[in-house]
Parts: sequence; C-alpha cells; structure tokens
Amino acid sequence: MWTGAGEWIWRPLTNPAQTHLNSYFDDNPRGFGLVQRARAFADYQDLEAHYEKRPSLWVEPIGDWGAGAVQLVEIPSDKEINDNIVGFWRPKDTLKAKGEYLLNYRLHWCTNAPGDTPLAKVVATRCGQSLIGKNRQFVVDFVGDALKDWKSDSAPALESGCSTGQMVNAVAAALPDIGGWRVSLELDPQDNKLVEIHARLMGDGKPLTETWIYRWTPT
Repeated sequence: MWTGAGEWIWRPLTNPAQTHLNSYFDDNPRGFGLVQRARAFADYQDLEAHYEKRPSLWVEPIGDWGAGAVQLVEIPSDKEINDNIVGFWRPKDTLKAKGEYLLNYRLHWCTNAPGDTPLAKVVATRCGQSLIGKNRQFVVDFVGDALKDWKSDSAPALESGCSTGQMVNAVAAALPDIGGWRVSLELDPQDNKLVEIHARLMGDGKPLTETWIYRWTPT
C-alpha cells in the first residue's frame, strides 16, 4: 500500500484459522494491491500452475478518493485452488441506496508495483516460536538501494512496536550476503489473542525501508 502521506506498507498474507478482516485507514491513497515478490521456480516447485509467473494486481487511484480504508480479507483455506484473499477500498462515509459514487482508477497487471521507490523492500518474513517461553520470533529481511547506500558507521535506527503485548527484543543486523539488513523481533503476546506488529529502518530521521506490518494470532 502507498498511502496518501507517502508511506509504503508491506503486509505479508497469512492463511488464518478464522476469517480475518484488516482495515488500513487513509486519506487519498496513491495505490494498493496484491503483490507477489517470490519469482523463482524454487519458491513454489509447481510444474502445472507456475505460480512464480503469476502477475501482481495494483490499483492506482486517479484523483482524490477522500477518507476511507483499504480492507484486506483473509479466508481460511485448505486447498490452493481456493481464492481466499480479497482487497478493496471502502469509503469512510456510508454508501446510500440509489446513490451515485464516481471513483476513477487504473489497474496494473504487473510484476512490480508502479510508482517505484528508493526505499528498501521486504524480501522475506519468517516467524516461529522463540526459545523463551511462549514468545514469538519474527525475522524480516530488507533489501534495496537505500540500505546499500547507507554509509554510516552505526546501524540504521530500528523503529518497531506492537498494539498489545510487549516487544522484548528488537535488533537489526547487516546482511551482507544479499546486500541488506535483517530485523529480528521477539514478541511476548501476554495471553492476547491478536497483536499488530510493525517495523522499519530509519536513517537521519527518514525511512530507509518500507513499513513491515503483521497481524499475529495464535494458531
């Protein structure tokens, strides 16, 4: 998602145990869509479907759409043939019966989302159980020119947080093998059943990466 304020957001999809509805509120979004970045055959190993060749779909609003939310629906599925992910725009104001609403937009069937940015992108998200109790471990890899050009002797600042629970360990480390940086986050959910997590790397008070967000629920 490319927000009206210029922030780039990356949200990995999940196959939840129950239907999830996420709302990302914004004013005049610049773009949003379902984007696939895993493009190697080894990522899927499917000789029939060739998922590595499937296009992404990006919605480019034309003109001002006003206030509303990009809504993401994730529906549980036990088969790969089910289309279980839905994304759409919902205006803030109630849509009235027999009303007329004009929204102009352009659809991009593409490999990469248009409106490219120098910000480093999320190339991998991994999660699992931490070595400490019931804590959850998240590892996020960022790669891009903004990080390759980072010349400071110190690491970029890690900006992270969670809606509930507690972030007990959050660190960033250089990942020279792929020319990026790896962020490691350890979450103590504290018996909460839903936690929203976010992280990004900053330099000189400005974003160097997309904002990575994730909804965690126990499964």
